[in-house]
Amino acid sequence: MTAPKPAEPDAGPQFGGIPVHKRLLAAAPDLAPAVTARLVEMLPAYGALPSEQLRGEVTKEVDRGIRAFIRVLRHGELPEEAELARISESSARRADEGVPLEAVVGAYHHGAEECAARVLATAEPGDLPDVLLVQHRLLGYLRLVSCAVAAGYVQERQTALGDEQVARQALLSRLLEGGNPQAAADRAGIRLPASYVVLSMAVGPHPDELLPGVNHSVAARRKIRRLRNELQRQTTGVPLSVLSGDGGLVLVPYGTTAGDFGAADRERLTRLVEQLGLICGAELQVAAAAAAPEDVAEAARLVGEVRRVAEGSGRGPGLYLLDDVLLEYQLSRPSPARDGLAALLGPLTGRPELLDTLRTFLACGLDRRRAAARLQVHPNTVDYRLRKATELTGLDAARGADLLTLHAALAAHDAVRRAEPETG
Repeated sequence: MTAPKPAEPDAGPQFGGIPVHKRLLAAAPDLAPAVTARLVEMLPAYGALPSEQLRGEVTKEVDRGIRAFIRVLRHGELPEEAELARISESSARRADEGVPLEAVVGAYHHGAEECAARVLATAEPGDLPDVLLVQHRLLGYLRLVSCAVAAGYVQERQTALGDEQVARQALLSRLLEGGNPQAAADRAGIRLPASYVVLSMAVGPHPDELLPGVNHSVAARRKIRRLRNELQRQTTGVPLSVLSGDGGLVLVPYGTTAGDFGAADRERLTRLVEQLGLICGAELQVAAAAAAPEDVAEAARLVGEVRRVAEGSGRGPGLYLLDDVLLEYQLSRPSPARDGLAALLGPLTGRPELLDTLRTFLACGLDRRRAAARLQVHPNTVDYRLRKATELTGLDAARGADLLTLHAALAAHDAVRRAEPETG
């Protein structure tokens, strides 16, 4: 039997006296198509690529990867920056094509497994030190390559998401400006829905935002991120929003026209608001109105006013439509009647505790104990303050004839107060 030739100097690991890189180099022409076939079999994302791309670009990239690994086996030197940059560029193209990251990384691992299987099959018991060296160099190669793949992929996705976000914000701006938003929707790649449910949203603090020693801005961002994620999960289509830690505006795509928005839709929206509050861990006060895409601007102004009226009239968290605050909303419009109603509470100027007690008593359905609990005072204190308010204004919440007048006077008072310019 002919003895194997001595290995050339610096030939790297060898099996049976033959350098491993030479074994792999000899198998390379058949190995690249075999690896490509394995990718198609094992990774559905690659199986969905056009056959021309598989036979061309993908097989070419596989061959380059095999030859790069051959150089690692021979010299033990990991790929240089230029090679890693090329791998990142290839990964970026897969990201642009929508191939999942796990499939792109997996392709290199499947290729490495195929290469290892080809050469390790020729190893003999005496080659164990070189087997370990091959495995060491293979792991080093995969570590660098996986990082390069992830870097290229993530950078491409961040760029794409940035462009997508810009386009979506441009659509939101166009909707809020009024007019035909079709061109902006086309640029964003969004099909306009039959209508949008426009939400003006006040978001209360998460418990973490109230804790000392906690970074409150981080807690607020986490709260809004959870809200956005749940909104996307619960919505069919692409919701658009501009939100900060204390609230903002949301446009929820809706499959029915604004004119068909009814009781069942309200129940569905109420459940959505409750779920959003539960997920983000904060109380939500939300005003809503349905509008065709070209009418979103007017609806946005309306819901902003409805929510401010609901808040000003002492209503708590929950969903509010215009129908819920018709009286208060109407009295928020400037008129001599509004000013006259507001003047009825003029004697309580400078006595905010009397105004707050009267407001809370009405909001609690004339239940003094509930009002006392909400105000965190004794029920007798509520009685005293109500008697004092009656003495000063001549209006008694316990008299049916005065009850509607007090509701209207409070709404008018709040509207006038909001309209006053800030001083100081």
